[in-house]
Amino acid sequence: MARTATKSHPTRKSLSDFITERFDDFSRSQKDVARYIVDHLDEAAFQTAEELARRANTSSSTVVRFSQALGFDGYPELQQAAIEEYRHKVAEGAPNGNGGSGAAALFNFDHSEFEASLGADYSNIEETARSLTREQIEASVSALATARRVLIVGVEQMAFFASYLRHLLGLLDVRAEIVASPSQDNIQKLSRMDEDTLLVVLTAGRAHPLVLRALKLARHRRARTMSITDATLSDVAEHSELMLYYSSNGPSYIRSNAALMGLVQALAHGVYSRDEAAHRDRIRAFKLK
Repeated sequence: MARTATKSHPTRKSLSDFITERFDDFSRSQKDVARYIVDHLDEAAFQTAEELARRANTSSSTVVRFSQALGFDGYPELQQAAIEEYRHKVAEGAPNGNGGSGAAALFNFDHSEFEASLGADYSNIEETARSLTREQIEASVSALATARRVLIVGVEQMAFFASYLRHLLGLLDVRAEIVASPSQDNIQKLSRMDEDTLLVVLTAGRAHPLVLRALKLARHRRARTMSITDATLSDVAEHSELMLYYSSNGPSYIRSNAALMGLVQALAHGVYSRDEAAHRDRIRAFKLK
């Protein structure tokens, strides 16, 4: 049955649920807006269309068209729906609308912007820890520890975390390489993937085309795949065997990466803990503890 546009939002569904159901119908730019609203509801509820567009890496006109695609007259009506969902979640015990307490848990009500940023990091780490299951973590740690070859893809700001994960695994004598750009050398690294390879990709928001290309190639080569992403509606999900979500809410001009850093370090520690006795002397040799 074909959908017909309406001028009112269904009252029995939250805005996030409604967006999730319609996600596949949106354009590429509209999906960026959808991901941001679903994963950063507490911010989206109180931002202007211009601010939301900047955070979602798109234009304010796309935000308006996205609102209309959902059946609203414009962005103010969508924002009101976001506010209502946010208030409902707060009433249920999620103070920032996304499961964490933010700056309010650490500082006074009249906290500074500096304190607000630290509070968001605290909240993101807590939300990330609560969102991951023990089964997810154990499967991911096992995949890292047993893979004969680990290939880590992280582009732009994710390149730093890809490099850091490789460093931590290298200390444990786990062979890992990184791909941070579509250079010829990196394309060759991807082409050498096989069934003994574990491909790990790190993304923030919309996945870089190189990340999607790597995941599709990995599936073709029967390599195992693990994605670490801050988007609940991530476009890497359908191509990944293992998925780990981290929260990146924040009041700053950039996404909060505190939870991502914690997740990367926790994965490496998990690998270390599988055979602590074997790794202890190697770690001491590097004078890290």
